[in-house]
Amino acid sequence: MSNFEQFQFDFYQSNYTIDDQEEGYNSYGSDKNLCEGNSRKKILLWQSAAGAFVPSDMLLSPQSYTGQILQPTSSPDALSQLGYVDGFDEEPPLLEELGINFEHIWQKTLTVLNPMKPADGSIMNETDLTGPMVFCLALGATLLMAGKVHFGYVYGMSAIGCLAMHALLNLMSVSGVSHGCVASVLGYCLLPMVILSSSAVIFSLQGVPGTVLALFIIGWCSLSASKIFTSALAMEGQQLLIAYPCALLYGLFALLTVF
Repeated sequence: MSNFEQFQFDFYQSNYTIDDQEEGYNSYGSDKNLCEGNSRKKILLWQSAAGAFVPSDMLLSPQSYTGQILQPTSSPDALSQLGYVDGFDEEPPLLEELGINFEHIWQKTLTVLNPMKPADGSIMNETDLTGPMVFCLALGATLLMAGKVHFGYVYGMSAIGCLAMHALLNLMSVSGVSHGCVASVLGYCLLPMVILSSSAVIFSLQGVPGTVLALFIIGWCSLSASKIFTSALAMEGQQLLIAYPCALLYGLFALLTVF
């Protein structure tokens, strides 16, 4: 037993005292206070650095948030400070961003339907392809109703005609013209040809009445196109020179419709 008591005494013998415990606790408290002081200094340095780059009126106060957790509330003052007051009110409509203006489309259509009406050069100089695409589809659809599948011919002749007229107008005009403007004008002036193809659905155009109607439609289309080109490109006195190649182009569409 004496050996066991001696072993127990040797095993639990230590130099640790209560004073050492208090000293360790005090050192831990001092280290904790030192860490807290360093963190506060870092926060103050970050705020001072942020204030150097961001105006003071842009920094939101911590008490500005009045909502609940996961339920943010928008403060008008905060939004006004950040510059988000306008919202979507001042943005243009989607159709205007896409370049589709129904008022201008209607004015161009009326100008084509009435060759004697003066054309507005500012509107006619736009590259609007909505109406031309619709009229080309309508021409192909009416030819299809008459038993003629000529969609490829319609688009192919339209592309070649636009390129030829673009080259010719650039040689004749001083300011020049874009491909989109030429395609837009020639496409809108295709509307009378749609009327001719619609007539081919009702009765045959292979005769004297059909030939006379086709010649009238060719003159109508070429007169409207030449009038628009002269007003948009300021080419006064050259309408007949422009009307001749336009008549040749629309004559090809008339041949497709009649035969």
